Parts: sequence; C-alpha cells; structure tokens
Amino acid sequence: MATTRIGVRELVEFVLRSGDLNQRQGSQNTALNGARIHRRLQKQRGDDYEKEVYLKQSVTMSGREYTIDGRADGISHTTDEDYTIEEIKTSDLDFDEVSENTLQLYWGQAQVYGYILAQQKDLAAVTLQLTYFQTTTEVVTTKTKIMQQAELTAFFQQLIAEYEEWLVLRDQWRAQRNTTVKQIDFPFPAYRQGQRELAVAVYKSILLQKRLFVEAPTGTGKTISTLFPAIKALGEDKIQRVFYLTAKQSTRQVAEDALALLSQQGMQLKSITLTAKDKITFAEEVDLAPENNPYMLGYYDRVKPALRDLLMHENQLTRTVIEEYARKHTVDPFEFSLDASLFADVIICDYNYLFDPIVYLQRFFSEPDRDNFFLVDEVHNLVSRSRDMYSASVSSQTFQAVLQQAKTESSAGTSALENLTRKVKRALTKISKPLRDDDITEMTGQAPLDSVNQALADWVAKVHDWLAEYQDNPLVDTLLDAYFASLTYLKIADLYDETYQSLVLYDHKLRQTTVKQLCLDPSAFLDRALDLGAGAILFSATLSPLSYYQQVLGNNKDSLTFRLASPFPSQNQALLVTPYIQTTYRQREQNLDRIIASIGAMVNAKVGNYLVFLPSYSYLETVQAAFAATYPQLKTISQATQMDEIQRAEFLAQFTAQPTGTLVGFCVLGGIFSEGIDLKGERLIGVAIVGVGLPGLSTERDLVRDYFDAQQGTGFQYAYQLPGMNHVLQAAGRLIRGSHDVGVILLLDQRFASSRYTQLFPAHWQHFQRCYSVAQLTNQIDQFWQMVAAKNKALD
Repeated sequence: MATTRIGVRELVEFVLRSGDLNQRQGSQNTALNGARIHRRLQKQRGDDYEKEVYLKQSVTMSGREYTIDGRADGISHTTDEDYTIEEIKTSDLDFDEVSENTLQLYWGQAQVYGYILAQQKDLAAVTLQLTYFQTTTEVVTTKTKIMQQAELTAFFQQLIAEYEEWLVLRDQWRAQRNTTVKQIDFPFPAYRQGQRELAVAVYKSILLQKRLFVEAPTGTGKTISTLFPAIKALGEDKIQRVFYLTAKQSTRQVAEDALALLSQQGMQLKSITLTAKDKITFAEEVDLAPENNPYMLGYYDRVKPALRDLLMHENQLTRTVIEEYARKHTVDPFEFSLDASLFADVIICDYNYLFDPIVYLQRFFSEPDRDNFFLVDEVHNLVSRSRDMYSASVSSQTFQAVLQQAKTESSAGTSALENLTRKVKRALTKISKPLRDDDITEMTGQAPLDSVNQALADWVAKVHDWLAEYQDNPLVDTLLDAYFASLTYLKIADLYDETYQSLVLYDHKLRQTTVKQLCLDPSAFLDRALDLGAGAILFSATLSPLSYYQQVLGNNKDSLTFRLASPFPSQNQALLVTPYIQTTYRQREQNLDRIIASIGAMVNAKVGNYLVFLPSYSYLETVQAAFAATYPQLKTISQATQMDEIQRAEFLAQFTAQPTGTLVGFCVLGGIFSEGIDLKGERLIGVAIVGVGLPGLSTERDLVRDYFDAQQGTGFQYAYQLPGMNHVLQAAGRLIRGSHDVGVILLLDQRFASSRYTQLFPAHWQHFQRCYSVAQLTNQIDQFWQMVAAKNKALD
C-alpha cells in the first residue's frame, strides 16, 4: 500500500488552530500571492542559503506509515552544526496586529521543519527564523529562536499524538471505502455504446498519471463514465482524492446523483459539494462583523466536535447537510465545508477552486500532490472562464463613488482618504489623456501600466490602515468595493507577461477611464494548476477540434485524446443545412422571409415543441415578431434578459412531454438555454440555429485574434469561429438526449455548407444534407417524419 502523505501545513493548522475565525487572517480558503515576495527575499540571502528545501519524515501511526512533508522556505548553515530554518510569511497586517494563534501556526510550521532537519542531520539544536513581510508597507520583521532537538521532538510527538486520532478515523473510513468500492458494479444493467471504452480510458489515464481530453456526445453518460473508474482507482489506493470540477450548478447535481446511485450498492465513500460563500453563508451572518458573528466567535474551539459529528453520521456532504450541522454546532457553514473537505474522497466544486489565482484552495493546492486527480466537466466552458480569471480591470467610476460619498461624511480621517483617492483618479486620468486628446475611446499596449499599478499599491496600503482605524465609518462599504477590486488588479499585475495586453478605455460622455489587464492565452496558468494533481480528465460533449482544446487548456505535449461516437442512431435526427440563407449583418433583412419560411417548414411538419436559436436579443425580437405575424395561430415564447431561476423553470415547464399544440421558443445562441437543459422525448423535437454563432466583434476578441495570428496564424479560428461553432454544437445537442429521442436540426446559414465549417462537424453529423430551397427543405422534413412514423408502426 502506498505511503500516505500529510502536509506540514495541514498537520500544524489542523492541530493548533483555536479561537475565533477571522476571515482576514484565520481562514485558509484563499491564497495570497506571496510567491513573488518569497523569491525576492530569498535572493537577498547569502551563498550558504538554500531555498524551497523539501523535507520529509516518516512516522508510524496506528500501525501504518505516513510521510510528513513540505518545503521549508529556506535553510542556511555556516558549519555542520549550525543550521537556521527560515519561515517566510506575507500579510497586509502589521506584525503587531497578527493574532497569537496565527503566530503559533507560523512558529509551528518552523518547528516541524526544525524537527525533521534535526533528525536528518543529528543536530543538537536548530535556529528558527520567522521573517514576516507586511505587503502594504513592505516592512520586514524578523524573529528568531533557538530550539534544542529534545524540545522539537517533544513538540512534534505531541502534534502527532493529537492528529493520530483523526488519522485512525480517516484510515478506518478509507479501509471501509476500499472494501465497499471493490464490491460495487457499474450501476446500470449494460454499458451504452462506447461507455465501457471511455471508463477504461479514464482508468488507464489515472494509472499513467496523464491528462486525457475526451469528446463524448450527449447521451454517452459522461459523468458516471468518469466518476466510476475514478472511484475504482480510489478503492485501490491509486489516488486518494478526486476533484469533480464544473461550471454550473446543474452539473454538480448530476455528479451528486451519480454518487447517490453508487451508494445504493453499499459504497461507503465521503463526498462533499462546495457551495459559493455568498450562497451558503447564513442570512443572519451577512451584515455581521466577525467579532460579532456567533458562527465565527470560538469557531476553532467547536469545529473539531462538529467535524466528528458530521463525519461519523454522514457520507454525502451536500449543501443541505453542511448547513444542518453548521447550525447544530454554531460554526460558519462555508469555512466548515472547507474544513470537512479535508476528509472527503470526492470533492465537487466550481472551476475556480483549482484554477482561479484569487480564490483557489490553498489547503489543497499550495503544493503538487499526486494523491489528487481532477475530473473537469463541460471543459469547453473553461476557455472563456479562464481568460476572465486571469484578467482584471479598475475604473475611475469606482473611485469617484468613494469621493462622492466622502463629501457627505465629515468624520475623522475622511479628508486624508479623499486626497489619496484623488491621486488614483489622477493616475487614471493621465493614462487616458491621449484618448481625450485624439477623441477616441480605446488604446492597447503590451506593456503593464506601471503608473496605475503604483498608484493603486500606494492607495491600497493607506486604505488598509484607514479601514483598521475607522471600522464603523459609513464609507466602509463603498470603500471595500474599490479596495477589493484594486487588490485583485494588483494580484493579476504580478502575473502580467507576454500573454497579456493592456487596454485603456475612455467614455467621453461619462468622463470615465477604465484600464484592463487582459490575459489572451491562459494555457500556461492552466497547465500549472493541472500539474498540482496526478492527472486530469477534461471532457465535454463538444470538444472539436481536440487539438485546439489541448492547446488552449494547458498545452501539455503529453496529453492524450479520446473521442466517442454518438451512442444513438444517426437516422434519429435530420440534419439539414440551407445554403440559400445568408445571416451576415448586412444580409439579414433581405433574408428574413426565407428564415421565417424555413422555421415554418420545420414547425408545421409536426405538432410539437421547438427551439429557435438566434445570435442576439435584438435579432431574436425581429425574427420572433416576423414569425408571429406570419403564423399567428402558433404559440411562441422567448428568452428574456437576466431571467432568474424561477423564470427559467417556468420557461422550460412549457415544453410538455405530450403537447397538444405547437410551441416555438426563441432563445439566444450561447445563452442559458443553449446548454445544460434536458428536454427529453417529445419535450423537444426540433431545433433551428440561425447563423454560425460568431461572438460579437470586440477589441478584446480582436486582441485574442491578433495574438494567435502572430503565434501560429489561427487568430480568426481561435477568437471567433471555434467559440461560435461550440455554441452551435451545444444548442443542437439539446435535441437528442436519449435513445428514443428523434427530431430535426436546421442550420440556417450558407456558411454551414462550406468546408470551413463541415470539417468541424462531429462524426455523428456526417449524414447532413444540403437543401437549396424552402421547397426542398419542406420535402426533406416531411420525408423524415414519414420515416419515423413508419419505423414506429413497425415496432408496434
């Protein structure tokens, strides 16, 4: 059996934390970007200094061997007996403001490294040095203490003794997990076509510790086909933790359902679903300061009994379960879920917990860990999401809001704050001066905006001190918006490299300046994140061409690919392309009648429910109005902007399983109804897609285009064509959801008939037919439904 590793930080924090949860200095749910500061301090050390030293120590607990390991920030020695271990910490707090408990954690890590080093080198004593860097002032505080080997050994043994009872529990759970996992079978009577092959490919990728890109069409059963082999690998101790990463709440629910299905066979496995902080925080906590919040006061004194209660009685730790136990033990539900996740075998969560440089989970991802494996669902969404994660912007309007409210306040300290805020506004105003002078709205450049970065850094430092002094000032809420936006901007500025562009925008009417740091190619950052685990399965129903997604989602030369054919007969859908329709902006008006007639040919052929996807809300309104005027007897509904969950559910509820009349829904391509909805059987029998889905022209997309043109001449493809085609494939994928589904797909644009697009069609689209007139289209649709009727009659 493989040795289980325990990180030094995990060990120290779990055992030694006590007292209140202060989310600024106590919570470990996010990581400050301290790597740059660490490197800077390490470079200042002498020749005898070794940085990032990996240390490990084997220990036996409850009859099993464990490896305690981590990286000491630095070790120096002048003689064979004189060693100093340095622990570097960064924070925006003054050193005098750091709580005693936090200092205990800092020294605790240094003491564990000191113990390991003393054991390895047989040292009588070790010097421990705590170097504290205050990020807002760059003041460095250094503290040292000399500890004897006997003291370090006693400290380490006490840590181990307290942690051992939790390890015993975890070992018992894992032994139970492994036994029960070995006994479970695939939870369906038979594999669908290609499903077994996919499960085998996933399992082999885990054994080989590889990344596997999988395109598996709708209906393949991707969730169970990836989770099942990953859980089997857990049961064999090939890995110890699976992260199931998603972009949407609906896919998290599918993963939970798959685990519940396996648990019906007796599987004993602990899974947890992490819910965003703003959604899981109790309503009564929202406006409370930490020092007044009963769920945070004394949090660490109650969390271990709460964890024991939760873990002894529950296996599937969903949001509802977490909230139930958090209320029972009066602990903050968000932080409680993160602490409980340390004991989970499967963690279901949003992409940002791994990939986002601002909010990723430091407790899991501060160091690479080969016990972790990643399943990344609907991974086509990660392309645009990751660009957003690694980009940031600030606007003069944000700081203007601070100034406007400051004018109404006459409290102490407001005047000084106004002066500082005006300095930031002046820096932004200076940056946009060329735009005002030339009466233009934007400019771009490859260099970082150093003057803005410096102004923001100075402002953040001063505001931090102001917030500490004037916590009850009415200005605080407005100020925090600007403060956090500035912190994010500065953290992204630390990442700025050749894959970035700076964009300056000026709104002449509002007299507003916005500066953006745009990450055009986050593949290197994604690669780094994925390297924090043993490997990954990155899968979606639409991942064509695979080579494109391999490049933009990590660019790892050793990654593997796997493509599944559709499990459903191609004759279940008629795929019809209309070369007689042009939908480019200039041609839309004169092609409107043909579009309406073509949609009419589809919906009049058979009573049922249909969806029509259009490239924008304004065009949707135009087409729907024209369609309703032409076919007033047919019921139409349309997607509205900013629909909440109730409105979405009401929209979809109208697509009934046994319709007595025809319903035509008009939606936006790439919107909330073009993926992630499941209208099975007669709830949907036809989809029309108007246009090739190209994203709207924008400076930001043009920068992506120019970047990839310069790199490899694929700019238009990468910035416009492939993202648009993915929207088309996703929308078309709403039609065939199960083995008995049948229907019609119309691709209403002549560009779909060109080789530039047909070469992007997936394998199960190769039976497409071109229709050169409305009459030919009507005939093809009628023939299709006649064939379906004849087939159904034969089955009867």
